[in-house]
Amino acid sequence: MEKPSNLAEIITIEPGKRGGKPCIRGMRMTVYDVLEYLALGMSYEEILEDFPYLTRQDILACLSFAAQREQMTVVIR
Repeated sequence: MEKPSNLAEIITIEPGKRGGKPCIRGMRMTVYDVLEYLALGMSYEEILEDFPYLTRQDILACLSFAAQREQMTVVIR
């Protein structure tokens, strides 16, 4: 399985951009945006066609970032 080479270079967080949400390579496209497109049933190819400035590595980085964040989720009772 292909894994992003350096997640920190692909997923960036800047306080003044998109409300500090995790973005792709400093652009205004957020991790959430990509995950939402995937959840709506768009294929990697469709996303890349609609957003030619994105790469397959960017999409994989979004998935990896979300998986890591889920792993860190703590349940408080």
